Amino acid sequence: MAWLENLGDQFWLRPALVVLGCLVAAHLAVLADHAHLLGSEMMGASLLYTGGGEGARSLLSAVASSSISVASTIFSITIAALSLASGQMGPRLLRNFIRDSRNQVALGIFLGTFAYALIVLRTVRTAQEDPFVPNIAVTGALVLALVCIGTLTWFVHHIATSINVERVVDTVHRDLVRSIALHTRETASPAAPAVRLVGRPIVADGSDYVQAVDAEGLADWAQSNDLAVALRVRPGDYVPCGAPVAAASREADGVDAAVSRALTFGRKPAALQDLEYSVRQLNEIAVRALSPGINDPFTAGSVLERFGDALCRLAPRHLPTGTILRDGRVALTMPATDYDGLCDAMFHTIRQNAAGSPYVLIRLLEVLARVAEVERQAVRRAALRRHGDLVMALAGDVQEAASRTDLRHRHEVLVSVLDQGGRGAGLREPDPATG
Repeated sequence: MAWLENLGDQFWLRPALVVLGCLVAAHLAVLADHAHLLGSEMMGASLLYTGGGEGARSLLSAVASSSISVASTIFSITIAALSLASGQMGPRLLRNFIRDSRNQVALGIFLGTFAYALIVLRTVRTAQEDPFVPNIAVTGALVLALVCIGTLTWFVHHIATSINVERVVDTVHRDLVRSIALHTRETASPAAPAVRLVGRPIVADGSDYVQAVDAEGLADWAQSNDLAVALRVRPGDYVPCGAPVAAASREADGVDAAVSRALTFGRKPAALQDLEYSVRQLNEIAVRALSPGINDPFTAGSVLERFGDALCRLAPRHLPTGTILRDGRVALTMPATDYDGLCDAMFHTIRQNAAGSPYVLIRLLEVLARVAEVERQAVRRAALRRHGDLVMALAGDVQEAASRTDLRHRHEVLVSVLDQGGRGAGLREPDPATG
């Protein structure tokens, strides 16, 4: 399935499909005119074009030239939006803009209109030749021109809203929520026995990112060969050339090929199986917002709130253990994201870059307290406490005494919620004078 995601990353795909559809529509419309599907009575009473050949050529030429001009403008606007997003929110967010089907379809409509007008234009013949005016096809060009007018207005509005940082944060957050729903379970996986690995390690042939793992297929192969395979990499990891990626419980023919088939590599990480992919994207937005050149703690606070929502959604669910059993025996083990690792990925980078920013540190403690109110597993609550203590370790970097007092209060609220094991401790907003 990784190739499907890579195909979705191609900006040309949807425009090419729209252009192809317009080419087919132009051909069918001209065929309909040749076949006289509409009688002369219907032609006169309908909204179809009824002018002569010269008028049809002028109209089609105007539609073709204007549509390709606007298509180049749309391309320029898209590039400008991508440059702005890359500079303010990070180059890794470009994937979200490139994958936006609305941008692709808008460009495709103008290119498709251009292609449609050219195809129809070549079929128009004036009185000096064998006269033929494809009335249906010319009317179709008029309809497409009106569609282009509406598309241009809509596209400008869409671009203006899509580069809004809150909109981008919300979009990536929804990707994170979908990833949690896809990669977690309602019931816990059974504990797996340890696997003794022997023989030489299986190494990578090249250097790339792991985009996907066919875990079920590799587990089936391991079961059929009466052995266990332990992967050392997971989706999102970068594997240098010659690095070990797996080991087996015993030597077996074909194990290298089986592991190679199960791993999909690419030049960049993919979100398909990587639970932390959207976390890294949100972190990049927050860290750039905290940079001295931008100094926007409110965006970092918005990212923290999205992280808190994701952890609250995760509270009743269970993360995969990375172990697949076959007939009660271990067939495959692989690294998996645990709760500690997920919290580290969410909070470490922001906390490290927010030292001296009381607003962000206070917001982080509030988010931890809200998650603690809904989280019941002791191991996870310990992770929340650990991150709260790490935030308090930065209190000395806050210059204002009132802000340090506010930080201590938020930490006390977090500890109170964790000690009480549930709901009840009130959370108040930070004082604007201190936050």
